[in-house]
Amino acid sequence: MCIAGGACGFDNDVAYPPYNGMTAAGNQNIFQSGKGCGACYQVKCTENPLCSGNPVTVTVTNECPGTCNNEAFHFDLSGKAFGALAKPGQADPLRKWGRINIQYQRQENKSIYRNSRFYLKKKLVLCNYNGTNITFKIDSGSNPNYLAFAVEYVNGDGDIGSLEILSDNSKGWLSMKQSWGETWAVGLPVGISGPYSVRLTTIESKKTVLAYKVIPGNWVPGQSYHSRVNVP
Repeated sequence: MCIAGGACGFDNDVAYPPYNGMTAAGNQNIFQSGKGCGACYQVKCTENPLCSGNPVTVTVTNECPGTCNNEAFHFDLSGKAFGALAKPGQADPLRKWGRINIQYQRQENKSIYRNSRFYLKKKLVLCNYNGTNITFKIDSGSNPNYLAFAVEYVNGDGDIGSLEILSDNSKGWLSMKQSWGETWAVGLPVGISGPYSVRLTTIESKKTVLAYKVIPGNWVPGQSYHSRVNVP
């Protein structure tokens, strides 16, 4: 069972609110070379007598490599998420199984009542971090010529399709590139300095949010900077 957020760049944040340890490492079809970082899934188990059969929501925060790819889709759940699948009082016995069959979904059916009829509509399993806004954690390798940061706590889709930054003295938006996991990077032209605004667009819904001057001019590697916005 996995709890760390290493391959996505989240480090030990995954053990604390708002992730609260409800996380999973995914094999390549889920991790998707880092594009799957931050995505939320509903998972449940029904085949084991210790399972409640109730779905829980987990965030992909790490990669499960190697033998995890012997199956088309494999989730290495954190201990907390694994136990959350159990009936009351059965979390520890269920965790002792180590490996169980689960059902999962990235999209769920939603009933919509319209014109006196019910319709089924596919809808993404949405991430919801309960009032925590998007946070940017500066990568330890950043310097005045190179800025990289991981992006955490993205509501809705959870995943990121593109990132751009803007400073008061830059000539327009600078496009960032995915470096690894959920960490994005950009080379800083000579003379460019913060504070930086960040524009983020998600993959699935293509929603865009702007975090205005969220990264200060005196940013520090390893420091996290909290915005005032999130995906609606």
